[in-house]
Amino acid sequence: ESTKGPVIDLKKARKQVLALAQKYGFAINPDAKISSITVAQQQRVEILKILYRGADILIFDEPTAVLTPQEISEFIKVLKNLAKEGKSIILITHKLEEIKAVADRVTVIRRGHDVGTFAVDQVSDERLAELMVGRHVNMKLTKPAPNLGKQILAIKNLQVKGNHGALSVKDLSLSIRGGEILGLAGIDGNGQDELVEAITGLRHVKSGQILINGQNLTNQKVRKITEAGVAHIPADRQKYGLILHMSLADNLALQTYYQRPFSNHGIINHQAILKHAVDLIKKFDIRTTSPALPASDLSGGNQQKAIIARELNRNSDLIIAFQPTRGLDVGAIEYIHKQLLAQRAAGKAILLISYELDEIMQLSDRIAVLHDGQISGEVLPEKTTDQELGLLMTGVKKEDATID
Repeated sequence: ESTKGPVIDLKKARKQVLALAQKYGFAINPDAKISSITVAQQQRVEILKILYRGADILIFDEPTAVLTPQEISEFIKVLKNLAKEGKSIILITHKLEEIKAVADRVTVIRRGHDVGTFAVDQVSDERLAELMVGRHVNMKLTKPAPNLGKQILAIKNLQVKGNHGALSVKDLSLSIRGGEILGLAGIDGNGQDELVEAITGLRHVKSGQILINGQNLTNQKVRKITEAGVAHIPADRQKYGLILHMSLADNLALQTYYQRPFSNHGIINHQAILKHAVDLIKKFDIRTTSPALPASDLSGGNQQKAIIARELNRNSDLIIAFQPTRGLDVGAIEYIHKQLLAQRAAGKAILLISYELDEIMQLSDRIAVLHDGQISGEVLPEKTTDQELGLLMTGVKKEDATID
């Protein structure tokens, strides 16, 4: 209707978009550039785009991955309104609480097979998890009180530039002791990537210090930082964690291939690398038919297990786990959480950066919230709520964010 031949009637299109936005309760500015609006607003635009076309079936694939708790609540309201309007909605998610909050029926898919369809109000989370994984899954973590050791990581007044030259990390300070998990919560794009890259030597630090076991490792080479006792589980396993065309065995030796017994005077000992891989595959339950298979042949969960096996096996004092369970099923999530808690019990310092608030709340001993490259507040998981964390994530300072 808004197109006359090759010419778009922008006035009419704008009017229709505004009418749709009003009807569904979307607060959007139709004149704003997409690059300048938040991820949650971009998502609303995506929905409006579909509604504008008059679609009756809407498919959402993991739509809440980067939203705050408040934004997720808003999004769930939107889905319910769309269903009331008579739209058919398919929601693909691995978050059980979302299924409970919004779906009428749920179909569980495991390894490409439909393993059952249920009325949501007649099936428990435990049963759904069991169907998704094929065995019983422990939904609640039991975590003993922390046994704190010496300070392992100290970051002082850190300033780091982002890709566009502006500061992404602004005068940030934090510390972690052995036997402690510090959860770093925040909305994607608030300096998480730049902070992790600065600690691991992948990005230049403008000013400030990064001390590991008292040693100043600011702007040192990646290998020096790694050898000083830093394990890194990156947010993007395929881009930064693995070399996909290389064998699983070679990937498991990526951090150590130049050391004995894997290398002797520059000559690689393939037998030693293979034996190491067989040991780790068994120890970390990596599901593969052969260590010689390329890493690209593994499922996402097993790719993640491979990275975790390689990084945790080096007995590092500091473990940086960035989105360690992104896109994984409840079985793989349970496994990875257990591994991180085992490292905590072994006296390691763990920096957990995650956009999953459940993960942050369950695993952390302390939670620091990152907003616009700064810590907007620090809270204890047992003394905070999703709502308070959500406010801190949007930049409301700790003293103003407390909810009675």
